[in-house]
Amino acid sequence: MSAQNSSSESGLNQELGVLVGFDGSELAAQAVRYGAIEAERRKTVLTVVTAYELPTMIYPNMASIPSEPEDDKAKTAAEKTLAEAVELLRDYNGEKSFRTAPGNSAGVLVTLSAGAEVVIVGARGRGGFMGRVLGSVSTALPAHSHCPTIVVPERSTPASADNGPVVVAVDGSDAGRVAMFTAAATADARKSELELVAVLPAGEEWLYWYPDLELSSEVTSRRQKQLTEGLEREAATLSEQFPDLKVTTSVPVGDPTETLVEISSRAQLTVMGTRGRGPVRSALLGSVSRGVLNHAEGPVMVVPS
Repeated sequence: MSAQNSSSESGLNQELGVLVGFDGSELAAQAVRYGAIEAERRKTVLTVVTAYELPTMIYPNMASIPSEPEDDKAKTAAEKTLAEAVELLRDYNGEKSFRTAPGNSAGVLVTLSAGAEVVIVGARGRGGFMGRVLGSVSTALPAHSHCPTIVVPERSTPASADNGPVVVAVDGSDAGRVAMFTAAATADARKSELELVAVLPAGEEWLYWYPDLELSSEVTSRRQKQLTEGLEREAATLSEQFPDLKVTTSVPVGDPTETLVEISSRAQLTVMGTRGRGPVRSALLGSVSRGVLNHAEGPVMVVPS
């Protein structure tokens, strides 16, 4: 199956629109359903892709060569899997496109993301598609994607897509600021509330890195007030650009990952940058972004900087 040519109506001129990775698993089916809602919101095409890896073909003798080439067999299996997505979207009236593509699943989606407005995947999938632990695609893809990635966790349902605010983690970094403006545009398009959150780490975490630091409830309160004032300035800036958008702020105290995971359970979408300004961050995704993706109870959007 090949993709149909299409053009976005959202103004971004990204041919693939909302791109969804599908491997036949139930969570991938959930990602497809979520993608259909997102494509309707954005008034753009929904593109579903199933990737398949080309096998390394080494045969000891002529007799062991299969009658059907292994690469053709892999493609046929992928087309059979993709047919399940076609059936899932049988009643979807929006513009839709389906394709198979050879290569590593994460690599295929990263490449195609250059022509998409957003990529959506399930947090885990079947076998090699979404990978192990959280999933190779749902961790590698957000780190390398050319557009925002939404990861749909197992506990999320399309029916709850319009509940709660869009929440964005703001930490003062450039990546966090890009994520903030992307979240504002997303919330504005969804006609939902936007909540700016800056998590103030608990005192014990600061002491680990700065053992001589003076800590007291007064210091924490002062820092919390400073962060709140900074968020309120950001909220005022966003309100100028998005006059119909309701923006609120919060500065909870606690572990950033645990706090954002808890927030994800009440948010319709939790938005983060790929990296923050914390003292520890991985080479690909920041430690907080990775931790939230691993444990989130609602959809998470990771915005590349």
